[in-house]
Amino acid sequence: MKLHELRDNDGATKKRTRVGRGPGSGKGKTGGRGIKGQKSRSGVAINGYEGGQMPLYQRLPKRGFNKPNRKKFAVINLGLIQKFVDNGTLDAKAAITEDVLVETGVVRRKLDGIRVLAKGEVSAKLNIEVTGASKSAVEAVEKAGGSLKVAAAAAAE
Repeated sequence: MKLHELRDNDGATKKRTRVGRGPGSGKGKTGGRGIKGQKSRSGVAINGYEGGQMPLYQRLPKRGFNKPNRKKFAVINLGLIQKFVDNGTLDAKAAITEDVLVETGVVRRKLDGIRVLAKGEVSAKLNIEVTGASKSAVEAVEKAGGSLKVAAAAAAE
């Protein structure tokens, strides 16, 4: 067999239909689009429309519930606070409040409050006051000899 003898298997390739190429082609004049109407014009796609069949997005079950007044907290890990204390951005002796965290650039914005999580190690004696904290974060700070106060507003977690 030589290179010029290579060809696809029968039925592997199909010539594309050239629409609008005269009445003899069977797809001439209107090009299989019918006469007039939105779908006969170019640049039209009716999204989600399945020809009268119930659309997929309506066939699928609706699940869950989105609470309209839910709170979104800015999250920070203890390891990150420790890193900022180590490089001198945060003062370990002063109280670390939400405003201090935003001013120093540890957190970009407060949102509905700042919540502290326990990822990372804490060695400094920190005095932190935030809106929320995980139990393990509170334990980790107290184990290092500091205190982590949670605001009363978020106490109903």
